Amino acid sequence: MQEKGEHSSDETHDLADSLRRHREDILRTWERAVAEHQPDGLAREALLHDDLPGFLERMADVLEHPPAEGQLARFIPDEHTLHHLEAGLEPAQIALEFGLLRRCIHQRLAHVGGFAQWALLHECIDQGILRATSLYTTMRDRMLEALERVSEAAVTSQDVDTFLFRLLNILQECSVSVDGAAILLSEKAELRLRAAVGLGAREAMESNLRIPLDAGLTGQVATERRPLLVRMASTHPKVRSDLVRRLGVRAIYSVPLLQGERLIGVAHMGSRTLFDFTPSDKQLFRTLMTRAINFIVKAELIEQEQAARAEAQRLLSLVDALVETCPVGLSLVDRELRFICINDTLARLNGHPTEQHLGRPLREMAPDWVAALIEPCFRRVLEEGTPICNHEFTSPPWKEGPEQHWLCHYYPVSNTDGEVDGVGCVLVNITQQKQVEAELRRAGELRERLIGVVGHDLRNPLNAISISAGLLRREENLGADAQRAVERIRSSAARMARMLNDILDFARSNTNGGLPVHRERVNLHELCRSALEELQVTYANQRLELDVQGDGWGWWDPDRLTQVVGNLVSNAVQHGREGAPVRVEVRDEGNDVLLAVHNEGEPIAPELRSSLFQPFRHGATGKASSRSVGLGLYIVQQVALAHGGETQVSSSESGHTVFTVRLPRGG
Repeated sequence: MQEKGEHSSDETHDLADSLRRHREDILRTWERAVAEHQPDGLAREALLHDDLPGFLERMADVLEHPPAEGQLARFIPDEHTLHHLEAGLEPAQIALEFGLLRRCIHQRLAHVGGFAQWALLHECIDQGILRATSLYTTMRDRMLEALERVSEAAVTSQDVDTFLFRLLNILQECSVSVDGAAILLSEKAELRLRAAVGLGAREAMESNLRIPLDAGLTGQVATERRPLLVRMASTHPKVRSDLVRRLGVRAIYSVPLLQGERLIGVAHMGSRTLFDFTPSDKQLFRTLMTRAINFIVKAELIEQEQAARAEAQRLLSLVDALVETCPVGLSLVDRELRFICINDTLARLNGHPTEQHLGRPLREMAPDWVAALIEPCFRRVLEEGTPICNHEFTSPPWKEGPEQHWLCHYYPVSNTDGEVDGVGCVLVNITQQKQVEAELRRAGELRERLIGVVGHDLRNPLNAISISAGLLRREENLGADAQRAVERIRSSAARMARMLNDILDFARSNTNGGLPVHRERVNLHELCRSALEELQVTYANQRLELDVQGDGWGWWDPDRLTQVVGNLVSNAVQHGREGAPVRVEVRDEGNDVLLAVHNEGEPIAPELRSSLFQPFRHGATGKASSRSVGLGLYIVQQVALAHGGETQVSSSESGHTVFTVRLPRGG
């Protein structure tokens, strides 16, 4: 029998070459075998798959060049064991995978090599199982100890920064190769340093370090969302920190802190003595950062919940304050008509304190006449599930005081299943409103009586004055002074008649919702010509001009339009410059006819133009403003609106003023 190290060269090379030649077949067979035995949901990266090609290659090297006694275990990789530890699997799964590998190699290469080569191959696999199991146990104990300390830190930490600082201290105490570590958390469009330990920690924290999401090494890790190792930080182009360069940091291992697709932050650990960290140190770092993510997310949820609770409490306090101070009576009763809540306003009306109402029935707490009146409404809302609004009732006089008027609304209050659990009630005292309504009715009646007096009792003597003045004017033996006196009487009577007409029209427009009009086919050209002829008699010393263009026919009320022409011309004469003509223009504009009255005089101030068409407003002061009651332009606007038209006014600084009425032809 040959001793170890004395294998036949041909046999050894045959088995080693066969391992290399059939490596892919062995890998596929092994994957199928593992798939039949692995636990449900085992991730592919937790298997030996990524390490198997290198493992088979190294095993072929061992068959070609057997190592010295005790040196065989050095070629076994650690990554596979660490993957299993992260996946939460036990050593039995590792042993199973190595065992299946042994069987797949034997099935494929049983006819190759001799006993010594197979013994060495089995020893390689046994050493792999032994090292993996040992590493697994060591790393698990180390991880459990670290996680136990992390759990204690999580329980005793009051805020995120304290926990992160303790977490990094645990990392540094559990790994001698870590000289410094830091955690930056995402805040809007940048990452801010929240915790640091070890090398340069104090200086970094005092600088309140903030890094844009796309800047430097931190930005690269945040953007790529994957761990990153830098083997020589002092010369790496992505490492832009002067502090890192001054401290002579070599290896930096960085991981993103992710919650799903959301970036929470970036964590770094560094070493001044190493160019790389061991796989176990990297895994410990990743595991601890996972705990950091969990704590941060939990802290955020707690903070959000506390903020939501505080906001809800604030809103409830506001609602309670509103209910308590509301001058309107508010209450809520259940299906048995027992008070669930009631505000002070309604409780005082019932004659009992607020607290005494709670849990007591309506008939016991409310006055008898109130309970008898509103209880049927409550029960109807409970049965039909629909609100009852605007229930008016009057209470009897209290303590010799006046009677009170009330308006009540009842509405169903439903639970989350849509079932009516109670009835809400809103009670409003409308006594003052009723008093105002009564006053308005009395004022309306008084206005109607006044209109009757103005329209009939005053018009008759005014007509007598006008007729008498007309008769006196025809007398031939009157002297010049008497003729002037008669003319003043006639002119004043005519002006008073116009005032009475304006007042009556104003009253009708407010009573009937607008001036009534009686349309007929009218030629506005002829209407304006006739109106100006009559007005020329009144304003004998004023030149009145008429300018007509195009088609002047339309369906309008001729009396109302004559009134419009008269009011606008009278307004122009009163406010125009003495001696300057007043020009009336009628222009055809297709479906509309435009009536415009021009005059020259003092310009109308801009601040007065918007109110000219309001009742009892004057466009001037002094003598001109006393010649009317301020309703002429208002009547003009109302006539235009009654015909579907509109009114406008323009006045230039040069004193040219134009009042325009646009009239649709109608028909």
